[in-house]
Amino acid sequence: MPNRLERLLRPRSIAVIGGREARAVARECDRMGFAGTIWPIHPRLDEIAGRRCFRSVEELPGAPDAAFVGVNRHATVATVRALAASGAGGAVCYANGFAEAQAETGDGARLEAALVEAAGAMPIIGPNCYGLINYLDGALLWPDQHGGSRVEAGVAVLTQSSNIAVNLTMQQRALPLAYVLTAGNQAQTGLANMAAALLDDPRVTAVGLHIEGFGDLAAFEAFAAKARQLHKPVVVLKVGRSQEARAATLSHTASIAGSDAFTEAFLRRLGVPRVHSIPELLETLNLLHVHGPLPGRNVLSMSCSGGEASLMADTAIGSRLRFPPFSGAAAERLRSLIGGNAAVANPLDYQTFVWADVERLTHAFAAAAAIDVNLALVILDLPRADRCDPADWRCAIEAVKRAAAQSGRRFAVVASMHENLPEAVAIDLATCGIAPMRGIAEALAAADAAATISEAWQGSPAQPVARAPACLAPVCLLDEAESKRRLAAWGVPVPDARLAASAEDAVRAAVELGFPVALKGLGIAHKTEVGAVHLGLRDAGAVRDATRAMAGLDAGFLVERMIEAAVAEFIAGVMRDPQGALMLTLGAGGILVELVEDTATLLLPAASEDIRTAFKSLRAARLLGGYRGRPAGDLDAAVAAAAGLARFALAHADRIEEVEVNPLIVCAEGAFAADALIRLREP
Repeated sequence: MPNRLERLLRPRSIAVIGGREARAVARECDRMGFAGTIWPIHPRLDEIAGRRCFRSVEELPGAPDAAFVGVNRHATVATVRALAASGAGGAVCYANGFAEAQAETGDGARLEAALVEAAGAMPIIGPNCYGLINYLDGALLWPDQHGGSRVEAGVAVLTQSSNIAVNLTMQQRALPLAYVLTAGNQAQTGLANMAAALLDDPRVTAVGLHIEGFGDLAAFEAFAAKARQLHKPVVVLKVGRSQEARAATLSHTASIAGSDAFTEAFLRRLGVPRVHSIPELLETLNLLHVHGPLPGRNVLSMSCSGGEASLMADTAIGSRLRFPPFSGAAAERLRSLIGGNAAVANPLDYQTFVWADVERLTHAFAAAAAIDVNLALVILDLPRADRCDPADWRCAIEAVKRAAAQSGRRFAVVASMHENLPEAVAIDLATCGIAPMRGIAEALAAADAAATISEAWQGSPAQPVARAPACLAPVCLLDEAESKRRLAAWGVPVPDARLAASAEDAVRAAVELGFPVALKGLGIAHKTEVGAVHLGLRDAGAVRDATRAMAGLDAGFLVERMIEAAVAEFIAGVMRDPQGALMLTLGAGGILVELVEDTATLLLPAASEDIRTAFKSLRAARLLGGYRGRPAGDLDAAVAAAAGLARFALAHADRIEEVEVNPLIVCAEGAFAADALIRLREP
């Protein structure tokens, strides 16, 4: 399929339209050695950056591959229309005052729609953005300073924030930037579409995304699938973890399945790791550029300080990284090399007995890396060169280079403090195939992310997320009895039950079911909060007393056979995301669900094996294994019940707002929906 952004991203001719910003674009292209043609357009100026100005798009000698439109918002629409008519390859729209300023302008959304209509089939980036930098070819549609330089190959970074993009170009981490793109309003071309187009450039080694909102989920799915097919690793920094979850008006599920849960589930489904800071993003890209995805999570840490070794081990807590121990033979070999009284362990404190001996230090690094590790990290902070002499540290750097070459392992040099790895040293390391990294936490996050990508590529490609726009019918809350009736039809087990309109009806129902029973008032979402649920009723008198305690409830009663010998209680619920996707959330259930915060979220459709994995990831899942001598729980039945819940939601995808089972009681044999709630759009 042709890349519709090819001419815009890799232009041979650029039109710069406007005054100050257009002049800046031409200047930056000249500074970066752009070999193509630049055509300035201005209605009054005679020249820009030493080039003759054309008065309009129509006067150009040909159709430009790319255009930077640096005029006001109203003129932007007319200019884009003229560029599209000329056959131009695409345009960056710099001006603001479009949809992002609707509240201030009153016409921003209308003007943005007019801009998209004017562009037609011609790609546009923005509006309200700086544009793009192509450091591979020196083509910059960029109206401001930047800190990058020409490269032969490197990573692509895309962001919705122009200011963050500027900051990223100023990095001094030896990270080669091939492309920097800003998305702005994404009026026509979304971040995922831009990223997918960059994958076609063989000089791009990895892609990093800073995302404020996903927008078109299908476009992100297509981008991730293409990246996987081309073996181009992707890492995402998605903001929004601190946003409040959707208000919990009727159920627990709404309060535990917020927007960030969707983000985590969506990226996990795509096989794309998520980092949580700009330094983590840059260090992960650095590692991916030098070494690519890691085939496993085994890491080796080597430092000349026990303090650094301990810090490395502590920082790794919570990650899935492993520090494999040294075997007897490997430990003896290391001990003979580093001497002294060093404790041979991973993380390794090799002390300083061989610090100045490059040969022995090389053998020590190589011997340590001979164990089963996927990445060897050498912690090394260089002294500041303006007050100290870093000569004594060069032996360690030389030993790392030699050990990496001898062992064939992936090596990284990690400075525990960002400022203690000078850019020149980092560039030298990267040139030798050693990842230069800053920050212990960032290095470990990068290793974890790189291993996540490899794991995802080894698995099966994900199914597209099920999405359905909600129908226009009003939202109805179904009572517990009706909710259970509907769920049972889709394979969700429910206790034997009867409806009762009066106290005597309730007694008769209890006798038919057999004691003990549960008595519940109908038409109430959170029954325990208003005393509308009574459990473990063991005779007719207890049932009558319970009905009297619920005097005033006129929706009737639900009488159920008690589920006894429960092993564990879970919550299982499905909610509609604002983008129409359905999220299945599993968690520790019962009345403390919001307090323990023990949940896992999947997007539908979800395979039974994925549901099983989600259950097993919960802390509460330990109860299913026979905790402290108690019987084991029926995990298969819990998975089957959650799968039935998911099938019901998918079958009503355009109507479901929320469905919740809490608790889902898991016994030694079987699992049962003890309470259920459905919010559905229907007449």
